[in-house]
Amino acid sequence: MRAKAPSPDTGRRLLVLGLGCERGTPPAELLDLALSVIPAPEGIAFVATLDARAEEPAMHAVARHFSVPLVTFPAARLEAETPRLANPSDRVFAITGCHGVAEAAALAQAGSGGRLIVEKTKSAHATAAIAESFQPLAAFSCGIDSAPSFSDSSREPA
Repeated sequence: MRAKAPSPDTGRRLLVLGLGCERGTPPAELLDLALSVIPAPEGIAFVATLDARAEEPAMHAVARHFSVPLVTFPAARLEAETPRLANPSDRVFAITGCHGVAEAAALAQAGSGGRLIVEKTKSAHATAAIAESFQPLAAFSCGIDSAPSFSDSSREPA
């Protein structure tokens, strides 16, 4: 049995796994990439990505694996994180409308006090990054201009 994410009342850090991927990325590839960057699987509280990838089976597979919600953000919200990105990309901007997906999604969900602890890491078709936050879970729902969308992948069929 896997450990649950830390309670927001414990003051322990919460980890947000930010992911980006090409359409049709195999779930095994995205999960392998995620597992390669996560320092403490029990600390993962959310998987976060661009809203254009909300229906990707690979995203839901990773969220199900960690038994956490998949949170998505519009490109404009991720673009607001550009000053905090370690690896902004003009190429990614041309495709998505934001200068980064994995790092930006992780930071957006981690909140203004969040910080990257694992910069963007790439596989053939995907990217992953980790941000940490000490905010209580309730603080996660108050986004800038646009709130994130949540999906409970643990309740969807495998």
